Amino acid sequence: MIPSSELSKHQIDRLGDRLRKADISDDDLRLLDSYRRSFTEAYEAVVGQIRNQLGLEPTGRPAKSTTSISEKLRRESIRLSQMQDIGGCRLIVEGIGKQDEVTAQLRSLFDKTIIVDRRDHPSHGYRAVHVIVGYRGKLIEIQIRTGLQHLWAELSEKLSDVVDNAIKYGSGNEEIVSVLANLSQDTMNIEKGFKGKDLELLQAGFQHYSEALGRLQDVIQDILRRLEGRKDGISD
Repeated sequence: MIPSSELSKHQIDRLGDRLRKADISDDDLRLLDSYRRSFTEAYEAVVGQIRNQLGLEPTGRPAKSTTSISEKLRRESIRLSQMQDIGGCRLIVEGIGKQDEVTAQLRSLFDKTIIVDRRDHPSHGYRAVHVIVGYRGKLIEIQIRTGLQHLWAELSEKLSDVVDNAIKYGSGNEEIVSVLANLSQDTMNIEKGFKGKDLELLQAGFQHYSEALGRLQDVIQDILRRLEGRKDGISD
């Protein structure tokens, strides 16, 4: 088997094509695992510089799981060699002012960066700033989230795990998707209210946020009741 360090871009993308089609062998899985692990050095170098130069403590993982890589390839029209988040870490900061500051610091710290700002144009409600760093031929993704953005993302992930994996991609249970969309908008309004010291926007954002959380709780309780009803029916 060819070591991942000796694979050409074409060979990596062909491996990705086989993963997308689920037409893979044990050798392919071993090659993918080797390719994943090849990001460890770049990940550790990037995290080390963030800790040492900026005094921040990122959390994350040196490499995306083989399952997550395969699912992303099937879900999106992207080549394996172009995937920007195989290695990645996360920073949670206080408010969008600090988010802007850390983004600027990372841009200055690393020579090759790509900034993806998902705050005004969220992905299925997900808001954050991603800084993609190029290090020795590897791409490492740094997610910068505010506390509220992180809370929303964690809520979306948990609902996707418990109810339907499609939720975090904007489909699945329509009620939950609608509530998450409202919470995402309220998150932006609250943060802009804080930054602009706009008390009226801030109060409205918190009120809507509280109402949306209450509605979400009702939706989840209704789903649980339905599931319990099905379970009782099966036991009968």
